[in-house]
Amino acid sequence: MKLTNPIGVIVDSFGIGVREGLLKAKDVGADGVQIYAVSGEMDPANLDAAQRAELRRCVEGQGLAISALCGDLAGHGFQDASVNPAKVEKSKRILDLALDLGTTIVTTHIGIVPDDENGPIYAAMHEACEELGRYATSLGAYFAIETGPEPAAHLKRFLDTLSTKGVSVNFDPANFVMVTGDDPVKGVHTLKDYIVHTHVKDGRRLREVDPRKVYGYLGYDAMSHEKIAEMAAGGLDFIELPLGEGDVDFDGYFAALQAIGYTGYLTIEREVGDDPASDIHRAVSFINRYK
Repeated sequence: MKLTNPIGVIVDSFGIGVREGLLKAKDVGADGVQIYAVSGEMDPANLDAAQRAELRRCVEGQGLAISALCGDLAGHGFQDASVNPAKVEKSKRILDLALDLGTTIVTTHIGIVPDDENGPIYAAMHEACEELGRYATSLGAYFAIETGPEPAAHLKRFLDTLSTKGVSVNFDPANFVMVTGDDPVKGVHTLKDYIVHTHVKDGRRLREVDPRKVYGYLGYDAMSHEKIAEMAAGGLDFIELPLGEGDVDFDGYFAALQAIGYTGYLTIEREVGDDPASDIHRAVSFINRYK
């Protein structure tokens, strides 16, 4: 097996801001970057056309590309119909920004897909994803759901009910390992028709955990990346680890991605740790062993 996929890193993992993060991404040997685009300097409302063009030149000037934007709006995803109109509108604006910056992918969490396909939560999520999917497809783009909150087969059943593939998948193997206990290698094959972006992350499940306590659910606490990172660092239910130190079968994961013909980014995510820059640098080297 010889990988040819470009390597990405999540700029925000460095914790030093976007501009400095771009320099660091180049320094560790990445080909591209993923950037959070929800609030602050990267909020679409805070970037006019000239600023977008300048940022794109800055990225390209480092010899990088943007693999995806992260448009995760936290909360309960799209489970709450009362707040979905505003969230859908914001998500569309993030996708517009993505296109201006040269990528067609926005990754996001939509909330845990419920088992009850006839209930109001499922209906709210379906309606929101249908609208987002149609909008993305009209632009030749994708909203990519991050894996982990539910088993791959259950997510596929939900995606199969949508009229387009404008809502697809950002595949994260560690989320399966740490939370649902699902096999990410089998998950790649299950979701093969939908994978448009991937993460490279490692971890270990320490005990069974209710995904609703991790990713949020109506009636439970809301989800946030800060909360998930805190849980992953605390190591009670699961723990995120540097690449190769956890339970993700990377030989099998990379082979599965090759088998389905995936040619997109392998984007490194490191949400915890005392020295994420060093961990990311080692992660690039880890992936390069397969090239």
